[in-house]
Amino acid sequence: ERCNFFMQKKIVRITTVPEALRVLLRGQLKFMSAHFEVIGVAADEPLLAKVQEEQQIRTEGINMTRKITPFADLKSIWSLYKFFKKEKPVIVHTHTPKAGLVGMIAARMAGVPVRMHTVAGLPLMVASGVKRTVLEIVEKVTYTFATKVYPNSFRQAEFIVENKFTNSSKIKVIGNGSSNGIDTTYFDPKLIAEESKTALKKQMQLTSTDIVLCFVGRIVSDKGIAELVTSFVEINKQNSNVKLVLVGPFESHLDPLDAETMKQIKQHACIKWIDFQDDVRPYLAITDVFVFPSYREGFPNVVMQAGAMNLPCIVTDINGCNEIIEQGKNGLIIPAQDKVNLKKAIERLVYDKALRLNLQSNAREMIVTRYEQKLVWNLILQEYKEMLKAHNVN
Repeated sequence: ERCNFFMQKKIVRITTVPEALRVLLRGQLKFMSAHFEVIGVAADEPLLAKVQEEQQIRTEGINMTRKITPFADLKSIWSLYKFFKKEKPVIVHTHTPKAGLVGMIAARMAGVPVRMHTVAGLPLMVASGVKRTVLEIVEKVTYTFATKVYPNSFRQAEFIVENKFTNSSKIKVIGNGSSNGIDTTYFDPKLIAEESKTALKKQMQLTSTDIVLCFVGRIVSDKGIAELVTSFVEINKQNSNVKLVLVGPFESHLDPLDAETMKQIKQHACIKWIDFQDDVRPYLAITDVFVFPSYREGFPNVVMQAGAMNLPCIVTDINGCNEIIEQGKNGLIIPAQDKVNLKKAIERLVYDKALRLNLQSNAREMIVTRYEQKLVWNLILQEYKEMLKAHNVN
């Protein structure tokens, strides 16, 4: 239902790179455009045109970097400031650390009344020394310039307040967490035909007796890939029917894997690597156990996706993961960076079929009732309207 009162008001949504706009906020920008004029901003890359086409919104390319680059960042702030002065949005809503920093500063400079920043994962959680200090300063500056900060998990909200990045009155978690919820009508195991699953298994040289472990995400150190590969190789020596499927891109320029892990991924006969996929459902549909041993997250979409596809999950005891998964109900939770417990958890689900099926029986329902996408979108829309009212924007 269109809301004409808000129709002419502009909202600018910013992520550092267009892939984040496209994947993290899939569908949401199009939904919001029934209520506001929505402009998506990210680095000027070819994928930005795809965002415009898919979400049916206007986009603007403004270059931002994902690293610590003071001079480039000042340039980004100036470009955004000029853009905001021209467009006069009532809300600027940022995601991702760098977009948050430059976007919130520029929006404040330009006099944008409502400045919202969503926190979806804090890289500083796994940093130390000077890098940690710099990243903490970045967060504090971002939150200072924002009118409200939205961690996408309750644990993350606690971490922000405990570390005094800002005061608790500035913090709010929307709904049960998550930045975008999940479309459970799309992530539904019933939509993948048996013939398709059989064909994919054959193509990947998987048999009907194999127990398939799957990871979806960036194939980088921070995701616990080294621990996963090491644990898998040891388990596979005892049971060659256990297979590992890794779906996602390498990021050797940002967070490279060690040489031994790379060698195993490339050479081990029972490890199947698939590059980034627009549609991961077929791979989840042929999976028995989803494994996600990440070191840090905001609110991981892939764990919700796996749950919606009715998969028991093994996750680490970190933000988001330990809210989506309940120990012994829809999965198992283990300490981060702990290959001993990771191996034990995998073995438990490989050899205890009754437990595996019990966790599976709860998996989908727990996602549908808490994270359905339309529910999350409507809560964000409600927040926009409340924030505009609170800041007397007519």
